[in-house]
Amino acid sequence: IEGNQEKNVSAAVASGVGMAGCHGGMCDAFRNAVLWQFITGANWVSHPGGGGVEYMVNISSKSNPLVAGIEDFMVKSEQYYLHIDPAIEVLATTRFPHPDVPFFHAANKPVDMPVVWTKMWGNGRIYYTSLGHNDDVFDKFPSAQEMMKRGMLWAAEGKAYAIEHNLDTKKFESDKKMF
Repeated sequence: IEGNQEKNVSAAVASGVGMAGCHGGMCDAFRNAVLWQFITGANWVSHPGGGGVEYMVNISSKSNPLVAGIEDFMVKSEQYYLHIDPAIEVLATTRFPHPDVPFFHAANKPVDMPVVWTKMWGNGRIYYTSLGHNDDVFDKFPSAQEMMKRGMLWAAEGKAYAIEHNLDTKKFESDKKMF
């Protein structure tokens, strides 16, 4: 992504345009784009064990409507290790190091790595899940599909929600050229 494109995305999202994404399409894209990493909330570091690791996704914010009613579940995919922005609101995690996968992190203490989160960028809602190396993960694991569906709707409805509920929408308006 070029600098002006990155700035335009930042301005659009900050004005209230939501953004949702998964896996490397969002947090492994544009590794040298620092602003992009701040917008999305993370940058990919590694996926020890590749795509065939079976691991637990732990729902950590059970009262949040984006994950309410979804129980912890096992998934088989890439287990992402990320550098994360502390501004994210974590909804689900996984545990590193995985006991069956050797990894640089193995010498460190165990950590709970975010798998699903939200954050705000200005007035824009950001939703991310590290699941989705293969698109069939959303077909094979109904909980993953449900979280992605809810997250995409949540990210998209920011301005629409404000209009529907007669809230002030000025924060979503911008006279800045976006593209």
